[in-house]
Amino acid sequence: MESSSVVKALAALAQASRLEIFRALVVAGEAGLTPGAVAEALGLAPNTLSFHLKELVHAELVSQERAGRNLIYRARFERMNAVLAYLTDNCCQGQPCAASPTSTACPC
Repeated sequence: MESSSVVKALAALAQASRLEIFRALVVAGEAGLTPGAVAEALGLAPNTLSFHLKELVHAELVSQERAGRNLIYRARFERMNAVLAYLTDNCCQGQPCAASPTSTACPC
């Protein structure tokens, strides 16, 4: 992953509403959420939500799919994992490591 893509993704998440939207989509998993469900859950106005969803789609952190009359938004887990991998790529002085899910520190 190129640094410019990581910067775009992090910039999209560097706004409180977009971060909350993304987290809600992560929780929803593969089922995704309609804009109405996101707006209701987070208390966002439809026009504000639309703007933030567009930014997340542009950063390739969220996908959009039409299902009949509805749009379904889903977190792109592979993209999120690629950003996280980029950020932790050189931990442990460049040596491979497996950080423990219960620890915030690298085990090296």
